[in-house]
Amino acid sequence: MKSYFDHEKLDVYQESVAFCGWVGDLLNEITGKAAAKDQLDRASTSLPLNIAEGNGKFSNADRSRLLEIAGGSALECAACLDVLAVRRLVPTERILPAKEQLVRILNMPLGMLKRFSERAEFLREDEGTYHVGLDHEHEQEHE
Repeated sequence: MKSYFDHEKLDVYQESVAFCGWVGDLLNEITGKAAAKDQLDRASTSLPLNIAEGNGKFSNADRSRLLEIAGGSALECAACLDVLAVRRLVPTERILPAKEQLVRILNMPLGMLKRFSERAEFLREDEGTYHVGLDHEHEQEHE
């Protein structure tokens, strides 16, 4: 497909659009109503929209803010997938590749932010920081 805008050339944008398409297919398969389903739709849509808007900003502060929002949307998508899995609306095996894709998506804007954000020293995530499986070891620590 021909690129008309600069953001369309970004790997992170292309990955986020592909993820958004996967989410659309998943949501069409889920029967029943769930808040996490609706939130996953909004968060997955927010992901490429904020990447595109952020890429078009000239000020580092504006660009950083929108890329941070996109990163937050990626984490929100991961949490929604966890909720859908724990409520048995989606099999865990089905969400694992999507969570791996979210790790890649999340790491891309973090790399961009580290280059031009004034708050780069606060960005700690490195590739592979987020684990894909559902980990129940620490459940009691949060109760």
